[in-house]
Amino acid sequence: MIPSPRTDVVPSIPPAARGRGLRKVFGEGDTRVVALDGIDVDFTRGRFTAIMGPSGSGKSTLMHCMAGLDSVTGGQTYIGDTELSSLDDKQLTALRRDKIGFVFQAFNLLPTLTALENITLPMDIAGRRPDQEWLDLVIDTTGLRPRLAHRPSELSGGQQQRVACARALASRPEIVFADEPTGNLDSRSGADILDFLRRSVREMAQTIVMVTHDPSAAGYADHVLFLADGRIVDDMLDPTADRVLERMKAFDRDTAPAGPVADETARAR
Repeated sequence: MIPSPRTDVVPSIPPAARGRGLRKVFGEGDTRVVALDGIDVDFTRGRFTAIMGPSGSGKSTLMHCMAGLDSVTGGQTYIGDTELSSLDDKQLTALRRDKIGFVFQAFNLLPTLTALENITLPMDIAGRRPDQEWLDLVIDTTGLRPRLAHRPSELSGGQQQRVACARALASRPEIVFADEPTGNLDSRSGADILDFLRRSVREMAQTIVMVTHDPSAAGYADHVLFLADGRIVDDMLDPTADRVLERMKAFDRDTAPAGPVADETARAR
C-alpha cells in the first residue's frame, strides 16, 4: 500500500541559481571545443560551493555562464526564478548589478576611489542607497573599518581583496561568484579571505560559488563539484583539503595514458 503524502513537510527552498542541460561550444570544425556538455546543476541558498577540476575541465566557463557573463550554446541558466536568456542586454545588466556579486582574482578596484567608495560603487551607479545596517555588518566582518578612507594603493593585496569581497556582498545579492579569489594572495591573506567567505555563509546566510584549483581553498566549502571534460563527474559534501587532494590525484590517474599510448601522447606534444 502506497502511503499518503505528508502534509506537514516544509517545502524545499528553491536554489539561488540553477542550470539545466548547459552546453557551451567554442569554435567550429577542427577548432571546435565543447566546454560544457549537458550539465544540470543547482546552487543551494546559504551554502558555500567550490568548483574544481583539471585545467580545461570547464569550471570557469560554468561559472561565467551561470553568472550571466557569457551565454550558453544550449540549455537554460536561472538566477532565482529568472531565466537569463529571456533578458535583453539592459535587463541582464540590471540583474547582474542587483542580484549577483563578483569576486575575481584581479581585485578590479578603482584606484582614485577610497575603500568605502569602491564598496558602494555598484549601488551608487544604480542610484540606490545602501542598507546601512547590512553595510556595517559587511564592513565589520571584513575588518575594513580602519581602512575605509584609504585608496587601493595604500592597502595590501589581502586588504584590497577584502574590499572586493565587501563590494560583492554590500548589495546583499542572491549569489556571489568568486573566480580564484585567492590566486594573487599569499597563503595568510588567502586564508583570511576564505575565512571571510565561510563566515559570510554561516553568519550572513550568503550563497557563495567559488572556482578554485587549490584543495586547501576547497576545504572551506560545504560542497565541492568536480568537473572533467565539461561534465560534473563527482561531488563531495563536507570536504577537507586532504580528501579533495586525493580526489584530484585520482583525476590524474584516471586520465593519464599508460604504456605505448603515453609514449605516443608525448611524441604528439
